[in-house]
Amino acid sequence: MKKIMMVLMLLSGMQAACIGKNQTTVNCMKQKLALTQKWDKVFPLSENVNHKKVIFETQYGLILAADLYTPKGVEGKLAAIAVSGPFGATKEQSSGLYAMKMAERGFVALAFDPSYTGESSGEPRCTASPDINTEDFMAAVDFLSKQDFVDADRIGVIGICGWGGIALNAAAADTRIKATVVSTMYDLSRTAGNGYFDSEDKEETRNNMRETVSRQRLFDPMAMAGGVVNPLPKDAPQFVKDYYDYYITPRGYHKRSGNSNDGWRAIGIQAYSNARFLYYINEIRSAVLVMHGEKAHSRYMGEAAYHYMVDGKAEGYKVVGKPNPNPNNKELLIVPGASHCDLYDGGYTDLEGKGKPKNLIPWDKLASFFTKNLK
Repeated sequence: MKKIMMVLMLLSGMQAACIGKNQTTVNCMKQKLALTQKWDKVFPLSENVNHKKVIFETQYGLILAADLYTPKGVEGKLAAIAVSGPFGATKEQSSGLYAMKMAERGFVALAFDPSYTGESSGEPRCTASPDINTEDFMAAVDFLSKQDFVDADRIGVIGICGWGGIALNAAAADTRIKATVVSTMYDLSRTAGNGYFDSEDKEETRNNMRETVSRQRLFDPMAMAGGVVNPLPKDAPQFVKDYYDYYITPRGYHKRSGNSNDGWRAIGIQAYSNARFLYYINEIRSAVLVMHGEKAHSRYMGEAAYHYMVDGKAEGYKVVGKPNPNPNNKELLIVPGASHCDLYDGGYTDLEGKGKPKNLIPWDKLASFFTKNLK
């Protein structure tokens, strides 16, 4: 018994030491975050919202940097929304715009940089993980839940592009998320393993890719795979041209955005190719709105995710599950005439964000969806 007690005391001491050490590490990481206080977004600040920089910690010990938007002149405990995406972008781009627009409509909104990107912590940079990225969303919910001006029972999320799939994964895991919007979504685990339109859904192709990435880990694990192709080839597909127009031109370029610059580490998203993280979305009981552009090259991913979520089966999903126990609060919205990148910022009639705004993002529809389901 005495020996057992000594072991327990030793373990208790180790735990206390770890807690102290972790707290010191967190403080050090907070000090290392170089948060830009000046307004450096690719969109103007609305006069109808308040804005401030904030940080919060994930369960992996990473510190995320975020922009908190609150509506001016509105008091009491409000519904709140956490926003992230597109994958490889920063909060100064599309996610910040979505958050600000939701704050204009009466919500508290938090746009955050994911782990290892933007102003958030994590080394080496430009790295991703299905688990860590899902935790990023859940940690954002933690942060919002603890704010005095937020009703912790009325929290939703918005995921854009690759973060649409991550938002669905978070909603399937975290029942505190009462409403989810996924906009122009990618299923990163599907494209990483199968290629676009499942054109590379072959064991041999996947194995060749695994061998290449596995060798890269020893040859040069810090090598970058590049962001959006630049210069733009004349024969590039239209969706690549659209990415270029958003990320590289003044329309959406930002110096901290991976997509605008060096992209990702070549091995930085290796884990996504073996993951299928939307397996349980057919069990999401909370409200979900899947929004996609009519002309988006990625539309098939959003439609398939919606049908699998509701019916338990869909084209491109090799598993068949049970139909959703609560299908009536699930919506599929196809925006007429919109391309993939039009739903980043609403789109423009001319290149480089010039000409007239097309205003293709239905902000009031998103607000009414959250108002209905965050009550």
